Amino acid sequence: MAIESHLAELEKRHQALEQEISEALTHPSIDDLRVAELKRRKLHVKDEIARLKQEAVVH
Repeated sequence: MAIESHLAELEKRHQALEQEISEALTHPSIDDLRVAELKRRKLHVKDEIARLKQEAVVH
């Protein structure tokens, strides 16, 4: 199933972004814009996961 593998990949990417954000926040020299960009990317991935899950339920 292509959707299931795509969802798994997106969930891995979401987890990796979450880890990257956590690591970035532990460094006082991290740029706030960098953290904001990581959070935006994480939210985009989360939205894509939700959209695909909704599509799977509808079909």
